[in-house]
Amino acid sequence: MLMRTDPFRELDRLFDRVWGTAAHPAGMPLDAWREDETFFVELDMPGVDPESIDLDVERNVLTVKAERKPTYGENTHTVITERPAGTFSRQLFLGETLDTDKIEASYEAGVLKLRIPVAEQAKPRKIAINGGNDRKELGG
Repeated sequence: MLMRTDPFRELDRLFDRVWGTAAHPAGMPLDAWREDETFFVELDMPGVDPESIDLDVERNVLTVKAERKPTYGENTHTVITERPAGTFSRQLFLGETLDTDKIEASYEAGVLKLRIPVAEQAKPRKIAINGGNDRKELGG
């Protein structure tokens, strides 16, 4: 299972409410769900060059990093700048039941899609019960 633990996220939201600006660009909203024996994660990353996306897994922590560069030049006077640019990072804490060696990733139409299978040892399995005909009668 995916575990959602980000202690700084609530601080960022509070900062937004009080001062009306983001402490840092949010940049990567995500959806995560499970279908049968697979978890899926989709992160919105419009305008990100696929070559700038970096995925790293260390001890069940998946780190996603990406960079979005502005489309205008350095010597441009911007009138409105609402689309965040820069380097974005997001961490997902993966449960022990997921197979981090078999994560698949694709990037299409500004969405990074991750497919994370449940580990074989974590899948439910049937256990055979011995008995009945193997018993010996006691007594005499």
